[in-house]
Amino acid sequence: MNQVKDTIPKVSLAQSKGKGNSLFAIRQVTEEAERQYLSTFLTPHRKDYYLLVLLRKGASRHWIDMVPYVVKPDTFYFTTPPQVHVKENVHPMSGTIICFTEEFLALEENHLLKQLPIIQNPHNGHKLELTAEDVAFIDDITTKILTEYNQNRDWKNSMLLAYLRVLLIHLSRLYTGQYKSDEHLTDRPLLQRFQSLIEDNYTELHDVAAYANLLNITAGHLSEAIKEQSGKTAIEHIHERLVLESKRLLFHSKKSIKEIAFQLGFEDASYFNRFFKRLCLQTPLEYRTATREMYH
Repeated sequence: MNQVKDTIPKVSLAQSKGKGNSLFAIRQVTEEAERQYLSTFLTPHRKDYYLLVLLRKGASRHWIDMVPYVVKPDTFYFTTPPQVHVKENVHPMSGTIICFTEEFLALEENHLLKQLPIIQNPHNGHKLELTAEDVAFIDDITTKILTEYNQNRDWKNSMLLAYLRVLLIHLSRLYTGQYKSDEHLTDRPLLQRFQSLIEDNYTELHDVAAYANLLNITAGHLSEAIKEQSGKTAIEHIHERLVLESKRLLFHSKKSIKEIAFQLGFEDASYFNRFFKRLCLQTPLEYRTATREMYH
């Protein structure tokens, strides 16, 4: 199993919420409420849950992975568990936050939600621009979710899942439009399975043949199918995931380059240096120095 994620602190939904349901939570965002989470400011961390935020008022500077941004009103922000967060400050804000775990998604019998682009997040995105109609629709559905969440009624989880399905389908439509996704992952089961296996095994398995073996197909068939379905070769998918995690660790952690190389499954640091430079056109040290200068 993947061990790299332990390098950067991970916050669970139970820790974040503090009490109650550890699978799903929704709350109103206020300046005072955000002060509860000051301990996470300037501390790179991951969340072990999906985070959805409809921001109505306010501004705040955040980083998601290596990308800085200032949140703005009437915009939808989202993060998925592998992404790394850093909060720099919080100004008066209002809006709605929804959080849910993989376990909560697993309650849905046909697993549609797991297949949606906003959950799969193939472009590693973190925000969606909204029209006035989008804001009204999302505000309405999140209000319904909040009302249901605060009541103890029969079939509560089923109702929450039903509302969440509507919300996530709407957001996925926006996602595919704004991130120019040419293909829907729901139509590409082999690609989806391959990407899931990479996520689980990229620190240990670096070659196409190993993944083909897990899928019980030949390496040649896997390479051809992935190229046809995504426009990228199978090895490019593997390397992109390694590079993304390399950048996260170089930027956010204090681990040495040698330690990062070993955690990502490279036999020695020199090979990791050559791999990183070939794909990123700079050495890991050059990347770390340049990005930290940008941050400061």
